[in-house]
Amino acid sequence: MLIVEDDEEIASLLERYLIRAGYRTTKASTGQAALAHTQRLAPDLILLDIGLPDIDGFDFLTKIRGTSNVPVIFVSAMDDSTDKLLGLKLGADDYVTKPFNPQEVVARVGAVLKRTKGIVASDVIRHDEIEVQLDSHIATALTEKGRVQLPLTATEFRLLVCLLRSPFKTFERASLLDACLPESDALDRTIDTHIANLRRKLAECSQGGYITTVRGIGYRFARSPGG
Repeated sequence: MLIVEDDEEIASLLERYLIRAGYRTTKASTGQAALAHTQRLAPDLILLDIGLPDIDGFDFLTKIRGTSNVPVIFVSAMDDSTDKLLGLKLGADDYVTKPFNPQEVVARVGAVLKRTKGIVASDVIRHDEIEVQLDSHIATALTEKGRVQLPLTATEFRLLVCLLRSPFKTFERASLLDACLPESDALDRTIDTHIANLRRKLAECSQGGYITTVRGIGYRFARSPGG
């Protein structure tokens, strides 16, 4: 997560609360540094001040929106409704005014990430012979006949994206359900059915063995030997 704020006290305050909530953070005090971080790190979300010393926050957002759909939350002392509307019109996902409650900012970060998860960061995710194009919602696999599209449902697509973003990480069923069906009241075990369907479709495209069951916990995207 990228914090773009020229006031070190505010930036450090946000960083402390975000780290405490389990997020990894990087800070930038200028727009130019933030642009470099955005291109190099592909952050999951940007907290953006408007009054930067070199680039206006609105201009910064316009620049990155040409190449990225990364979620952006403005954190600014400018509380005029016109500024808020402009920020949202340019593609911001939320707008927080200063002074703020840092716990509220963390809550809004979580809400935005939950709402946008699976369609942010880089436009393409690749792992071994599997590729996901986020903007077009297309997943493909490399086979003997060339690259073919996986016939995934929307839930299966979100599930694959979640696993691909953190290969080798063990996900609990509850976290996968929250990422792929955030508005659902389904039981955790519902994810087992979606995993089974995803496994079958991967196997049908000669990509079996990727999803490993971690007994008593959930699943990990790591190809098993001979898979």
